[in-house]
Amino acid sequence: MSAASPRAGAEDPRLVPRKRRGAELWLLLLATVVGVGAYIAVGLGFDGEIPTDTPRLAGGIVGMALIAHVAIRRLAPYADPVLLPIVVALNGLGLAMIHRIDLSLEADGSPVGPFAGNQLIWTALGVASFIAVLLVVRDHRRLQAFTYTFGFLALVLLLLPLIPGLGVNILGAQIWIRVGPFSFQPGEVAKICLVVFFAGYLVVKRDALALAGRRFLGIDLPRGRDLGPILVAWLLSLGVLVFQRDLGSSLLFFGLFLVMLYVATERPGWLVVGGLLFAAGAYFSFLTFSHVQARVDGWLDPFSNSEEYYQIIQAMYGMAYGGLLGRGLGQGDPSMTPFSYSDFILTSLGEELGLAGIMAILMMYALLVERGLRTALVCRDAFGKLIATGLAVSFALQVFVVAGGVTRLIPLTGLTTPFMSQGGSSMVANWAIAALLLRISDQTRRPAPEVRPLEADDATQVVKMR
Repeated sequence: MSAASPRAGAEDPRLVPRKRRGAELWLLLLATVVGVGAYIAVGLGFDGEIPTDTPRLAGGIVGMALIAHVAIRRLAPYADPVLLPIVVALNGLGLAMIHRIDLSLEADGSPVGPFAGNQLIWTALGVASFIAVLLVVRDHRRLQAFTYTFGFLALVLLLLPLIPGLGVNILGAQIWIRVGPFSFQPGEVAKICLVVFFAGYLVVKRDALALAGRRFLGIDLPRGRDLGPILVAWLLSLGVLVFQRDLGSSLLFFGLFLVMLYVATERPGWLVVGGLLFAAGAYFSFLTFSHVQARVDGWLDPFSNSEEYYQIIQAMYGMAYGGLLGRGLGQGDPSMTPFSYSDFILTSLGEELGLAGIMAILMMYALLVERGLRTALVCRDAFGKLIATGLAVSFALQVFVVAGGVTRLIPLTGLTTPFMSQGGSSMVANWAIAALLLRISDQTRRPAPEVRPLEADDATQVVKMR
């Protein structure tokens, strides 16, 4: 039997990537139909005509999806075939809804916008970052050698908005930097760097952190000497909240580290300690910072001050107006909610697609997170397992915080909806996260080289070589 021939009854591993890429191509076709179809439906619903720039948008979405597909086929042939179509579908729906809001803003004579053209450009840059990550990171395990470099880079990125002359305050949050006419949110990239740093650190310190201390109510609490890392993460999160007034990123960073710590050690005691620290930090923030108090007051009773909490009230009315099945794309009035194209894009979709449409979108996010966690579950190395877990959990936490905030399940935090909200920083960073997940998936799904016994001729050659 030759080395290239498959085992009896087994599928030839050389054919597996072709089948997966074929399945991905059909799913990509469906994903582009969702985005382009939503764009056409917006035009038909708004003024009864197909938008004149539909060929340009359709060509852009289809072209970028095919470029990303070819990059995966060449650079990561064994990667999960479901991740990219989900990302393309979410991105296309976001573009269609931003275009729909542009139409309303233009009809109202608003000086704000349009945003859809810039969002398409940022999507192209996101696809470029996607391909760049696949080209540069050929093996995710090599990132472990740069653990502390990524940690230092994350710290620098978080501090950049605090530099006078470089950082800018937008709507009360000091989370942006401006270079010429361009503004960027470095915290989006810092999120990726922190995941790599946390994964590398926890792989090395896992055994020490997994040791149990005292047992309380059936739970093994960690030793006091091992509390340093989680205290540092807690203080870092509070620092982001204090100096940058960014409640969403603070919750995201601490929750991300806590989940990765639990996955690395498998000790529920860390969840208890982290939960207590979170509760203490939340209470301290509520007592100390006026903007946190305003968020909590708006969550508890937005009608107590209709002027200050106008955004939340309009979002609630919009979703109620949408009802179960929605008003139809182009037939609602989502522009009445401030920042309906960014922070509140979910409520815009809820008004025009209804509860059914929102549930479908949340299911796509759930599937995206599930594929990331599935990759982590079958990953062969601990470092890749933790990175995949952290990246998938970052999507889960972000969507939960956004959806919970706009529906008043939790206080509003101001995070963006991945792949859908208007904004370049988030778009580029989330496409890079998708590329890292696909790289780990490719490494995990790649079949091990076939080992066969030496035949007589091969054995003779080995003896002669000796």
